[in-house]
Amino acid sequence: MTGSVQYRQAEAVKRYDVFHTGCPARDVVDHVTSKWGAWVLISLRSNDLRFYELRESIQGVSEKMLAQTLRAMVQDDLVWREVEPTTPPQVTYGLTEFGRDVSEPLTELFDRITRQLSPRSAG
Repeated sequence: MTGSVQYRQAEAVKRYDVFHTGCPARDVVDHVTSKWGAWVLISLRSNDLRFYELRESIQGVSEKMLAQTLRAMVQDDLVWREVEPTTPPQVTYGLTEFGRDVSEPLTELFDRITRQLSPRSAG
C-alpha cells in the first residue's frame, strides 16, 4: 500500500513540476500568488460576493485588475461565477471546493501575520 502512495506522489511530482515554465500548475500558483489573487481568495472565504461588493472589500484594486484576476481564477476552477439574467446582469462569485482548500493556508498565513505584527505609530 505504501508503495502505491509513493508511486502516485512521484507521478504527481513528474506531472506538475512548478519550477518548469510549461507546467500547468505554475499558472495556478501564479494566479493565487498574484498581487490580487490572494486578496480575492481571502475575501470570498466567508461569503459569496457580487463583483462590486468584492471590489469594495479589496481596497485599491481597479475594476480592470479585479476582472482579470477573477477571469483567471474562474478558469483555474478556484472561483465560480454565476450570472443572474436581470437588467443589468448581477454577477456573483464564490469559492469552489478547490478554492476553499487553497485559501485555507492563506487565511492562516494572514492571521499569523496580523497576530505578530507590532502596532505602528500613526504618521
